[in-house]
Amino acid sequence: MASPRRGKRIQYGESLLLGVPRHDGWHPDLPAPGPRQAQAPRQAQAPRGRPAMDTRRYGDLRGYPGPRGRPVRRPMRPGVRAATALAGLVLVIGGAFAVFRALSGSAAPLTGGATTIPSTVRTVPPRVAADTAAALGASAPVRIVIPSLRVDAPVMRLGRAADGSIQVPPLANHNLAGWYDRSITPGQDGTSIILGHVDSFTGRSVFYNIKDLTQGELVKVVRADGRTATFSVDGVQEVAKATFPSGEIYGNTRYPGLRLITCGGPFDTATRQYLDNIVVYTHLVG
Repeated sequence: MASPRRGKRIQYGESLLLGVPRHDGWHPDLPAPGPRQAQAPRQAQAPRGRPAMDTRRYGDLRGYPGPRGRPVRRPMRPGVRAATALAGLVLVIGGAFAVFRALSGSAAPLTGGATTIPSTVRTVPPRVAADTAAALGASAPVRIVIPSLRVDAPVMRLGRAADGSIQVPPLANHNLAGWYDRSITPGQDGTSIILGHVDSFTGRSVFYNIKDLTQGELVKVVRADGRTATFSVDGVQEVAKATFPSGEIYGNTRYPGLRLITCGGPFDTATRQYLDNIVVYTHLVG
């Protein structure tokens, strides 16, 4: 690159063969500039519509130009600063509460869906259709599929809790059902019991929508022997937990039946529990 002519000022940032111009803006091969008179510090020129500010005093304030036109921070008004601090505090408290509720394992309604019961749900047991298939041999269930609800979940084995009640699947696993192992296996003569949660504070669970099942819809249970027991829905019943008819619901029938049980209905905010159970009645068709 040809060297610039003598006396020509080099613009800051122009490239040279071996480097960049000195900070005073003059090429080292040109005569040094003469002495300059000391100048008073320059005030930053404020944008139109804004008063000029002394950047020596307010150089850290955003929104006004600092030296060389660089943006600096604007002061935050006291009211805005207080509102921001309050919003941050609310977010911290809310996050801590959500973590506590998630870890506590207690059920809680999400959108009110589990408390809204369709008109098809009755408070008395439904009648059983006459097209019951022949019973199957004993084999534990490993998976439950409800095509109309898009349910496809593994089935674990459940026993009895220390207080004599039936155990329930882990609340944290939303896509998991449980077979009560004191009942017959699905497809045998009698009543098989499969339970599942409706929801929790962290989301919907496997049996959230079983209250919407109607007569004739299918429930399929894949068994350990590789066979699939197919059941047809007879109807859905809502029963109060305080007066739960155990003998009527758990008692064996003279045909191969399957009962699906979850929670629903009114919700007690004090105990964080649903007050009712939803029971789906089915019979074997294949």
